[in-house]
Amino acid sequence: MKKSRTIGEVSLGAIEDAWQRRATAAAIAAARGVVKADGPIPPGTPIGRLSDLEWGWIVAAILFAWISARAEQATSEGLDTEQTIRLTALDPQPWDAGAVAAILPELADACSDVDWSKPQTEWSRENIIEFLLKAMPLIRKVMIARDLSDKGVSRKSSAATIARRTNAAAGGPLMAPDEFNDEIGF
Repeated sequence: MKKSRTIGEVSLGAIEDAWQRRATAAAIAAARGVVKADGPIPPGTPIGRLSDLEWGWIVAAILFAWISARAEQATSEGLDTEQTIRLTALDPQPWDAGAVAAILPELADACSDVDWSKPQTEWSRENIIEFLLKAMPLIRKVMIARDLSDKGVSRKSSAATIARRTNAAAGGPLMAPDEFNDEIGF
């Protein structure tokens, strides 16, 4: 039986969709903020000519803005920030795909008897079952470790501090993109 709603009542799905659109709009605006006349990447720069560092600025701007909007949602709705940031409405969830990717070397070692040269469509039913039974505990273990970790995606560092660390890790200067336009005082 379908539950009738009061006129003007908004569904939770509609609210979540609005927040997802807001986070996406913030991410797009942040990327556009990096590519502008007074920004680190001039407009009209061909995409194929962007360096890894410039791509890093764009990706970092997108991620920081999207996470910021999702954290705002969590705060305004009284939700857990980590969970809100992790919920993406994607299937599979990126968090899950990352956890599974982390166990691949261990899974390959655990399945040393598998003939990796054969396509999976040629695997026997028993081989598929054995493979999945070896994969499941490894995946479960890494997901539990991920979920119980006290190191979540929301950090106490500022976006500029994280940007400096990201740039340095990519081999760039220890500066945030907006610091390249600061006046040099003598």
